[in-house]
Amino acid sequence: MTKITGIIAEFNPFHNGHQHLLAQAEGLKIVVMSGNWVQRGAPAIFDKWTRAEMALENGADLVVEMPTLVSVQAADFFASGSVDILAELGVEELVFGSETAIDYNEITALYEKKADQMNAFIENLPDEYSYPEKTQLMWEHFSTVKFDGNTPNHVLGLAYAKACANKKIRLRAVARTGSEHGSQDMSMQSRFASGTALRTAILDGQPADEINRYSPSVLTEAQAVDWSAYFDLLRYKIISTEDLTTIFQVNEELSSRLKKQIKVAKNFDELVTLVHTKRYTKARVRRILTYLLLDIKPDFTLPKQIHVLGFTAKGQQHLRSVSDKTIVKIGQQPWDSVTQKADAIYQLGSNQLLEQNHGRKPIIK
Repeated sequence: MTKITGIIAEFNPFHNGHQHLLAQAEGLKIVVMSGNWVQRGAPAIFDKWTRAEMALENGADLVVEMPTLVSVQAADFFASGSVDILAELGVEELVFGSETAIDYNEITALYEKKADQMNAFIENLPDEYSYPEKTQLMWEHFSTVKFDGNTPNHVLGLAYAKACANKKIRLRAVARTGSEHGSQDMSMQSRFASGTALRTAILDGQPADEINRYSPSVLTEAQAVDWSAYFDLLRYKIISTEDLTTIFQVNEELSSRLKKQIKVAKNFDELVTLVHTKRYTKARVRRILTYLLLDIKPDFTLPKQIHVLGFTAKGQQHLRSVSDKTIVKIGQQPWDSVTQKADAIYQLGSNQLLEQNHGRKPIIK
């Protein structure tokens, strides 16, 4: 039987490092990809269909969409929601990039044995610690794992290890190649650049040949968007909403800070800087601002079906075996009302963006 390998990704944008990761995966390659809003609390630079097509052109056999309520979450929820989708699709191995060479399957085994103790440890830590700090203290207490702010893929790998507990999914880490995550370096001596560096270069309008050398796809022909296209909408939402605490993860303290700082912030990044504190990290603030723009409420539920964005002939064959769990075309009945509303808001970023759901059929390669 063909091995079924899963990859969790944003491809924001798709670059040579992603191509390398897909090349390392074996057998049938299934990608769970963030839709139009990504984990860092931002609109994806290119829409989900554009990025799915790039993945299918470079080794993916089946690309399915991560619901917005999973894609714009901190590491643990992001990981658990994505791994649940892979498990539904019959994935046997999860392949991901990491800066650290450890056996993540040992972490899974540890969490299977001590999950209750580890979760209780986090819950009993003082609120003065941010959640990432609490997680780091937990790993240091229960294991020999070490990490810092320069190893975000490793941190996500630990979240994958937790999410795979009691599931028949093995983990395999692939060493990250080229620039560090978040690096702005675009050395002409390397074939690799980070997603951060590429987004900056694309949005700054750098020459096409200086950008496209870092990706097997042509990045400079796709319609790009960033927070600047949505900031006025966000400002309106904060000012016009009487009670911001109706939004997911917004408490009275954050509501007060947001109402005050939106009056002086000139752009999205400045608002994040003005609102964040030691307790409310910039990453958390960016995600909360995304919840505000997308009007995400605390009482959300995840969709039962999995939305297919595209497939190859091999992917289509596998799709037949899981067809009761997937949806290939969105009609009058919504697949996921939160994601579809988020997509409609995403389209407001440019009049060049096409309809993201109704009538769209999976990409076939």
